[in-house]
Amino acid sequence: MNRKKTSQLGQQIVFVGPAVLVFVLIILIPFVSGLYYSFTSWNGVSGEVSWIGLDNYKHIFMQDTAFRDSFWFTTRFTIIGVAATNVLGFALAYFLIKPLKSRNVLRTVFFMPNVIGGLLLGFIWQFIFVKGFSAVGELTGLAFFNQPWLGTEGTAFWAIVIVFVWQTAGYLMVIYISSLNNVPKDILEAAEIDGASRWQTLRTIIIPLIMPAATVCLFLALSWSFKMFDLNLSLTRGGPFGSTESVAMNIYNEAFSNNRYGLGTAKAIIFFVIVAVITSIQVKFTKSKEVEA
Repeated sequence: MNRKKTSQLGQQIVFVGPAVLVFVLIILIPFVSGLYYSFTSWNGVSGEVSWIGLDNYKHIFMQDTAFRDSFWFTTRFTIIGVAATNVLGFALAYFLIKPLKSRNVLRTVFFMPNVIGGLLLGFIWQFIFVKGFSAVGELTGLAFFNQPWLGTEGTAFWAIVIVFVWQTAGYLMVIYISSLNNVPKDILEAAEIDGASRWQTLRTIIIPLIMPAATVCLFLALSWSFKMFDLNLSLTRGGPFGSTESVAMNIYNEAFSNNRYGLGTAKAIIFFVIVAVITSIQVKFTKSKEVEA
């Protein structure tokens, strides 16, 4: 019996041990260290770390208007970005499960933006907004293309939303395609025989049956939009005048530009808690809507 337990323990160490070790070194230890530094005053470089207790958190909640502004921007961006990228991703999936000759090519085309890195994608779109749109505007005279897309608060916000949705919708499209292909055909055929319209079939049969995929897609979109940094950095750098600064960029600037590592870490801890709570509520809510075929 002891030999059997020893063998099982050895197998667990061999197969699970490396993953646990990586998790501890990459995730757990940095998180605990960050939690400690959030109660200190440290510039991230010197060896002097001063314990200041809750002062960082008091400063964030009572005095730091820049953090509140960045959180408000991130909240608006998340609401619009999550809704738009899921609607577009599902629409593309619903269209590309049809028996089209070019559907595989179209799937590849719509998925390709997700393969490109966020920084590179942002610089490409920065050129498009500044040079490409202005050239098209001169040729066509359309006011839509002649706007200062990265020069004002309103247009810069929508510029980031456009690029984010364009980049991420293709990834969610793949998940929705997989889920739509698993919807039982006999149920759809029965609905068609009963005289259900396409909208009724979509609303009462297809959407409830793909809710597991919607749970995953909503979670991913929430996570991506809340943590959005690379597009923000490459497109606007938080400008103009900090109006498009995301929480992730605010934390980065606080820690590495202003050399207030302790304060930046405290903001990161607050951000982590908020995102964890919101995503947990989202997962719990959407899972309650899931049904079985």
